[in-house]
Amino acid sequence: MSEIGQDRRGAWRAALACMVTLAVAMGLGRFAFTPMLPIMLHEGKLELEAGGLLASLNYLGYFVGAVSCAAIGVRAKTMVRGGLLATAVLLIGMGLLHSFGAWGVLRAAAGVMSAWVFVFASSWGLRRLAETRSPALGGVIYTGPGVGIAMTGLLGGALGRWGSETGWIGLGLLALVLIAVIWRVFNDGEQAVAGGAAPAPVAAPSAQDSAAARADALWLVALYGLAGFGYIITATFLPVIARQALPGSFWPDYFWPLFGAAIIPGALIGARAPVHWDNRLLLAIAYALQAVGVVLSVAWPSVVGFALGSLLLGMPFTAITLFAVRDARRLRGNAAAGLIGYATASYGVGQIIGPLFAAPLAQRTGSFQIPLLVAAAALALGAVLFAAVWARSRRAAATRERAATP
Repeated sequence: MSEIGQDRRGAWRAALACMVTLAVAMGLGRFAFTPMLPIMLHEGKLELEAGGLLASLNYLGYFVGAVSCAAIGVRAKTMVRGGLLATAVLLIGMGLLHSFGAWGVLRAAAGVMSAWVFVFASSWGLRRLAETRSPALGGVIYTGPGVGIAMTGLLGGALGRWGSETGWIGLGLLALVLIAVIWRVFNDGEQAVAGGAAPAPVAAPSAQDSAAARADALWLVALYGLAGFGYIITATFLPVIARQALPGSFWPDYFWPLFGAAIIPGALIGARAPVHWDNRLLLAIAYALQAVGVVLSVAWPSVVGFALGSLLLGMPFTAITLFAVRDARRLRGNAAAGLIGYATASYGVGQIIGPLFAAPLAQRTGSFQIPLLVAAAALALGAVLFAAVWARSRRAAATRERAATP
């Protein structure tokens, strides 16, 4: 086989392995709770407010895991393999243990593992794609969360018909099978820490633009948190919301896997967006799409409304992260890691607040209508403000260009 053929095969091997890795860590480890929550509510093991607390503990774990990655000096393959095995054990533990305190610890730990695996697998995979001259396959990696969410939606409900214990244990065993399939792939290449291979050079902003860049960085951090808050209420409670609106229907079990399936084309399309397109405008469009998706579940609580809402919420899900990272690199060049970390922390705070705000209010009022409208308003505000920042920068650039013209 020629060197080019070997590189291409190695690139696809790495991309697909990382896709499966993110499917396990994010789709199963992090988001399996969404389809399992209505089953646990029906069994009387949880009340809605307690379910919201468990969800927020998972997102708190993700936040802690994300901000701790920079301090970890362990080989990426070791972190990925260890995090995947821990994820499977934590899923099985949800079925074997029966106290709320134990569930809280397990969900928080699962959040930490999902963050570690996401960061280190992304780093390992992008490095392998750079080494094999196939960076365009990066979009394949980030379809993984969508694949995993779709799997949890389809399998979680089916397994849950035999009880939530069976559902959790079944998902844990599925994770072990998937881990076994990709285990050896992470022997390809070597990588010491999460930093990965150096990406293509990106120039930092000039001194003339530094004040505007600092302002843009502050906007990015603040508005990225609105995305975390805006999507997470639907992403945590979608099956519960749909069952309230469509009692007795079999459709609510399918809106969550539809959300996951929509992430897949969104990730592939977002990865191919030309780099010269303004990320702030792309973020404004993505936020607006998600805002409409959230509103549809309130304004049109039907099968069609929930289906369209799931699609509009899911498609921009991974693209928002990609555009935010690209904008951080525009502002900070190759020194963007700190800004990405701050933005990720802001997003994590939004995710933690969402269920804590929504679940008690929904339990008191018997409806998610108010929390969903607040979430949609947060996304709409983010869209308007990103568009305003983009428009302001265009006006400033036009002013400088006129001033420079003799």
